[in-house]
Amino acid sequence: MHRSDFHPVLLLALLACGTTVHAKTLQPASAGSSATPLTAVQVRARAEGDNASVGNIDGASLHDSPVAVSVIDRNQLDDLQPRSISDLAKTDASMGDNYAPVGYYQDISIRGFPLDLATGFRINDLTVAGAQRFALENKQRVEVLKGLAGIDAGVVAPGGVLNFVTKRPANVHRVTVGTDSHGSRYTALDLGAWLTPNFGLRFNTAWEDTHSYVEHANGRRNFYALAADWRIDERTVLRLDSSYQTQAQRSVSGYQLLGGNSVPRHPDPTQMLGYQPWQQPVGIKSSNSSARLDHHFNDAWNLRLAVGHSRSAIDDNVAYAYGCFYIAACASGSSPGNYFAPNGAYDIYDYRSPGDTRNNDEAKVLVTGRIGEGTVRQTLTLGVDVFRRSMDQRPYVYDYVGSSNIRVRNPTVFPPSPHQPGPSARVLTSWQRSLLAEDRVHLGEHWQLLAGTRLLRLDERAYDAYGTPQRHTRLSQSLPQAALLWQPDAATTTYLSYSQSIALGQQAPYWTSNPERILPPLRSTQLEAGVKFDASDTLNLSAALFRIRRPDQFAQPDASAAGYTFVQQGQAVHTGLELNAVGQLGPDLHLTASASWLRARVRGTGTPSYEGHQVVNVPAVRTSVFAAYTLPAMARLTLLGGWRYSGAKAARPDNAVRVSAYNVFDAGLRYRGHLHGHAVTWRLMVNNLLDRRYWRDSGSAYGDYFLFPGAPRLARLSITWSL
Repeated sequence: MHRSDFHPVLLLALLACGTTVHAKTLQPASAGSSATPLTAVQVRARAEGDNASVGNIDGASLHDSPVAVSVIDRNQLDDLQPRSISDLAKTDASMGDNYAPVGYYQDISIRGFPLDLATGFRINDLTVAGAQRFALENKQRVEVLKGLAGIDAGVVAPGGVLNFVTKRPANVHRVTVGTDSHGSRYTALDLGAWLTPNFGLRFNTAWEDTHSYVEHANGRRNFYALAADWRIDERTVLRLDSSYQTQAQRSVSGYQLLGGNSVPRHPDPTQMLGYQPWQQPVGIKSSNSSARLDHHFNDAWNLRLAVGHSRSAIDDNVAYAYGCFYIAACASGSSPGNYFAPNGAYDIYDYRSPGDTRNNDEAKVLVTGRIGEGTVRQTLTLGVDVFRRSMDQRPYVYDYVGSSNIRVRNPTVFPPSPHQPGPSARVLTSWQRSLLAEDRVHLGEHWQLLAGTRLLRLDERAYDAYGTPQRHTRLSQSLPQAALLWQPDAATTTYLSYSQSIALGQQAPYWTSNPERILPPLRSTQLEAGVKFDASDTLNLSAALFRIRRPDQFAQPDASAAGYTFVQQGQAVHTGLELNAVGQLGPDLHLTASASWLRARVRGTGTPSYEGHQVVNVPAVRTSVFAAYTLPAMARLTLLGGWRYSGAKAARPDNAVRVSAYNVFDAGLRYRGHLHGHAVTWRLMVNNLLDRRYWRDSGSAYGDYFLFPGAPRLARLSITWSL
């Protein structure tokens, strides 16, 4: 690391490194050799993560929340050894990749809608900049909120929200080392203790040298995080979190349809399209900090104060393989220039955009209290939420340097552009101010009625790369949410809910008649019915049937000189069914399984060829299964296995071109043993066991459509040693 990469969190890390000795001094002294036998005590509890941070604002458990939320817990994260958002998307059938290049920050979709990088990602329920590589070493669990949650969502894409919940202080001292079948090197530390009965620290760090399966795309990553809990008194707890990460890796361009109407055959997932030796890695420096104060006035009323700051600075560099505008077949107009040429030829651009900086700041105040006793009682929540977002960018370099072909593994080396990026300027300032109110009324033992609203005021100013004002958006909206819950017994919850949210409009592609214009915000609505059933103390089943409506935005073919105009017209209607099962099937088998059926259509677009077709990159059926089976005869050995299926996906809005369905299988082992008196866990995970070739992503970004091949077979090995 360079000296400029040093972060204040490292100063606090020294405290955490010394907690081992100090924590031991807090242990009680031995009581001597005599002992009195005690009767056995049976302890029963719900799995950690049942009270999710997203999906409600009154602190209700997942079982009592009228939303669909899945939780990826720490055990599953350790076994799967994910390194990216794309890896996380494999764990639930409602999720999929959406423009997730190797070496770049990534996005996913939920229920067929891509998450908004500005508002779709949270840490401890505070919005963070999504344009970063999220580290998982300091995360206790990942919560996937599917669809809208009304007052909890606000300005957010209708697909949902991904929330990362950080680890809290605990007496833990672990080191993990790992590698993979390509020779990557990985080391992580997890150190923590309660320094006093009321103050504890948790320090996580990771260093990684990535040997990518894509040629010329090796990278490195350094990560540091510190969490602190201070129990100020019996009623008040302060929680602090801070993390910092640097990451550098060459970005890998995606494929495109050949001539706009055929899928490339037999793509090599290890090939870097457009490779030029002068291409620099994409550098991303990100930091996320938050503070949360919880105070209990009494047994009925609680106060929560939370503030957070997130910053991501991206030095974007890529020899970008895109389109065929400079190739004869496309320059003549016989083939569309925003796709690869029919023979596989493509253009290479020198793209440089250093200093692309995103800042998110948020503050929340929530007061929750219980009113009344007996058969009719209420849980009332009132709150204020203020969110500020800004972007600083420099006028970028985006110059054509040459052309190549997908059949040429090492393209001709072309000289880079002589131009340099311009000075940095503020291109966006956005304020969101909200008042929140929710009332949960308990009608007897079996019925609950929930109603709430978010009164939102959005004030957003956009500028061009030279600081010239381009747009000023101001709106005030009321975003309601209502739900009815019926709980016939303690194990079962059924619900019917209605929610609304606002999503920001997209920016028109440069090849349309209204290039780079940002369209107005869009209102989304969702109707959902669901059931949650605790089949046992350790097995949870759920199902959700939903319908989401949002105005569609797309490049509409027309008679303009460009041939297309980016518009908001018609409706995107996503109707789906989700099934989930999580927990123990017997004493030795743990299962996480989900299935999703989704009918995603557009209507009223005024473009007959787009009407009634499945949305691009959204399969009708997707499944995901992960199982861990502990051998009864060898209690320390656990077999791990996974299977995911995706139906065929459209690669064009008119569905004239589709990528094939696929099945992918994973397998692994976990062994828990001891070494020199310390617990040791060995994990081996082989992804894509059968080395299947498939297209994992056929999504769009900035108005263009790309194809990303799935990773070939990859084995990861890790060893975790408890000190």
